[in-house]
Amino acid sequence: MATTQTPSWREGMSSDNVKGLVLALSSSFFIGASFIVKKKGLKKAGASGVRAGVGGYSYLYEPLWWVGMITMIVGEIANFAAYAFAPAILVTPLGALSIIISAVLAHIILRERLHIFGILGCVLCVVGSTTIVLHAPQEREIESVTEVWQMAMEPAFLLYAALVMTAVFILIFHFIPQYGQTHIMVYIGVCSLVGSLSVMSVKAIGIALKLTLSGMNQLIYPQTWIFTLVVITCVLTQMNYLNKALDTFNTAVVSPIYYVMFTSFTILASVIMFKDWDRQSPTQVVTEMCGFVTILSGTFLLHKTKDMVDGPATSLSIRLSKHAEEDGFSGGEGIPLRRQESSRMP
Repeated sequence: MATTQTPSWREGMSSDNVKGLVLALSSSFFIGASFIVKKKGLKKAGASGVRAGVGGYSYLYEPLWWVGMITMIVGEIANFAAYAFAPAILVTPLGALSIIISAVLAHIILRERLHIFGILGCVLCVVGSTTIVLHAPQEREIESVTEVWQMAMEPAFLLYAALVMTAVFILIFHFIPQYGQTHIMVYIGVCSLVGSLSVMSVKAIGIALKLTLSGMNQLIYPQTWIFTLVVITCVLTQMNYLNKALDTFNTAVVSPIYYVMFTSFTILASVIMFKDWDRQSPTQVVTEMCGFVTILSGTFLLHKTKDMVDGPATSLSIRLSKHAEEDGFSGGEGIPLRRQESSRMP
């Protein structure tokens, strides 16, 4: 019986992968909703204090922001658990569903209108996610957190981690002071690069907890606590710069760009560290990449059609600041500001 390289979906949809899938879907719902609640909280806090986009932390005193944060934490816990059961190449791309939820709720609650082609983008995200789910690799068997540590200590992943940290420090200390308020890629770049390392550590902790609950105590190993420290550091960094991005730029733009960059770097890190593709045929790998490209096409449509709705300038969103954006919505006089911003696009 051909079991190794025949129906890819039979391999991918093992019992563990199904558990990971359900948890990932739940995570997408909570995280997508949290973007909107946090954005409402940031707006409310910015009206009476210093905005997060210019270094303020008044949102910490805003209950609505904390509701959004708790919602995001619930989603992240579900996401955390998903990585313990399924490979990152399956769990991470499903974050596209949170973009759909975020875009729809932004259309309803924040009045950030969703174009008809944005709906097509949502459909593409679903199709791409389904393709990846049906062809995802089966989770490899790991019997100790020390195995994950050995993977992290291999030269290829150490090189990746070193390059990521170098890029993050350059972005934080050189580019953010100059371009943080005008270039969304600066904030999102930090979140995405750091996020790829946090996911690898989250997966390690998830595996450690799963093994511990099954009777194989992994809390006695120092590697478990090192991974925990990495996760805490990375998550705090991500939260800080994601807040700045949400406060400075349009939610419907932040969400898809963050998803694309975060997912790309996470898949790259997972392929390097866990060698996901080593257990798959070339056909399966190509199919997964086609699914991922389909999701990217959907997020691109969501991004570009947002511009088509809001005004004639089609390259606005990458560099439009929040004040100009809010002036455009509230007073209907945003076109001159938008034209001015779009003329400075790279």
